[in-house]
Amino acid sequence: MSFLNSYGKVEESDQAMFEVRRKTRKRITIIALSTVVLVGVVCGAVFGTVAHNNNNNAHDNNNNNDSNDGTSAPFLSNSVKAVCDVTLYTDACYSSLGPLVHEGQVRPEKLFLLSVEVALAEASRVVKYFSDDDHEKGFLSGLNVDNRTKEGFRNCVDLLGLAVDHLNGSLASGGKSSLLDVIEDLRTWLSAAGTYHQTCIDGFEKAEESLKSSVISNLKNSTEFTSNSLAIVTWLNKVASSVNLRRLLSTSPHKMEEPKWLHSKDRKLLQTNDLKRKADIVVAKDGSGKFKTITEALKHVPEKSDKRTVIYVKKGVYNENVRVEKTKWNVMIVGDGMSATIVSGSLNFVDGTPTFSTATFAVFGRNFIARDMGFRNTAGPQKHQAVALMTSADQAIYYRCHIDAFQDTLYALSNRQFYRECDIYGTVDFIFGNSAVVLQNCNIFPRLPMQGQQNTITAQGKTDPNMNTGISIQNCNIAPFGNLSSVKTYLGRPWKNYSTTVFMQSTLGSFIHPNGWLPWVGDSAPDTIFYAEFQNVGPGSSTKNRVKWKGVKTISTKQASAFTVKAFLSGDRWIPASGAPFKSSM
Repeated sequence: MSFLNSYGKVEESDQAMFEVRRKTRKRITIIALSTVVLVGVVCGAVFGTVAHNNNNNAHDNNNNNDSNDGTSAPFLSNSVKAVCDVTLYTDACYSSLGPLVHEGQVRPEKLFLLSVEVALAEASRVVKYFSDDDHEKGFLSGLNVDNRTKEGFRNCVDLLGLAVDHLNGSLASGGKSSLLDVIEDLRTWLSAAGTYHQTCIDGFEKAEESLKSSVISNLKNSTEFTSNSLAIVTWLNKVASSVNLRRLLSTSPHKMEEPKWLHSKDRKLLQTNDLKRKADIVVAKDGSGKFKTITEALKHVPEKSDKRTVIYVKKGVYNENVRVEKTKWNVMIVGDGMSATIVSGSLNFVDGTPTFSTATFAVFGRNFIARDMGFRNTAGPQKHQAVALMTSADQAIYYRCHIDAFQDTLYALSNRQFYRECDIYGTVDFIFGNSAVVLQNCNIFPRLPMQGQQNTITAQGKTDPNMNTGISIQNCNIAPFGNLSSVKTYLGRPWKNYSTTVFMQSTLGSFIHPNGWLPWVGDSAPDTIFYAEFQNVGPGSSTKNRVKWKGVKTISTKQASAFTVKAFLSGDRWIPASGAPFKSSM
């Protein structure tokens, strides 16, 4: 070899280069072999399904040669038929992908990307529908439309705009990277896109039926196409997992990379106590900082920056409704303590604001971190839905934060979120939403609701079985805030059909009702929910008298492990940036 010295030792630099090349060749070989295996397995699944369906079709055709309606298998590419059969909305899948693939076999990953393109095009159309200024001149003009309904339309523009962003991100990542490398990201973003569709619909819950029906009708295709993309990528993930490709690919250079925004300099700063002194922006009510409000400070954060921007907010109560917009990436807000630096608002549903818009502090920009901050909504229990903190941002972290309201306190809307050593107060459904969220080492304090109400700690909003979402409460303390002897308090109730919530390794006070869980309506719950308790302690932890619903599970250690930081959030790669401690697994 050219870099070897005759009869001498190899130079250290040359040896290092040799090792790098050797490891790179090994990685490339593993990836190539793994890809071949994946293609083989997927094609086997495709052709197995096709053969099965063709046999069924032949049998059906022998019995009824005139039964074709234009959407049956003989008029579709075999690849499209096989992939669409794993979706929830097969007819929508056939009609959207069938015209794009006329003949021959198309790889499943290509069909997945085509399905995202279709969903993106339809989502973009419905954004225009909700943005149309002619609504008030058209069908809205004949209806009794209040300000809440008008705000609902504005919210849908925001929400569907977020859905478009997530579909765009899925398309870009799925097209540039190995699908296996980004498959959990894709599932997260597509789950979020589906959540935004449902949140838009939920905003018209109190609207006239004709208007609500029109909204649902206009969102139908976009909702179904997005769900189908999610189903396809979930299926691909299961195929890959069945042959342990994820383990083989763990040596991939892409897999070992840190997130672009996790620069070593930023990481060292965030893990020290020097944050306040070295903050990029200082906010202070007394004028000793550059800005007096957080809203004004956020205007000076760079757009879509990969560099962390640290905002130090000095002690005081900041009466403002704050939005960290979706273009404000990598923002970190640091206060003087959870009870010293407080953002306070009072928007609420009863006074005419949709739940989505009531948040005192709303976060949309990805990779957001908050430390030593307080967020509260002072509307009170009589005003019903009144959110203190809402987060839609992916990979958001809250460390030592105070989150205080009554109904709907913490809105974990979508994407991946982590809360550590936070104090959370509320009454009805006060931890809710459809993100993948882990609350770890937190204090959860149900408080006195308005007369006649019952307390429910969680209301999880999973609407699609393929979504990778749920609420995981690990190693937390659930205790009453005040005297709740006259109030029934439950662990949660199923907001949507696939509601998923796990309490594990936590301390439950005696005030928790023996039934554990409360129905949303009636006296039961959908069989499709997933509610579980694992290794909890305390007088309220006994499961002996829990409701006997099919969806209330007794789970193993392995099943519980699926709801830990590492497995549920892939948090090992992004939580260290916050400097917050965390427990990766059980």
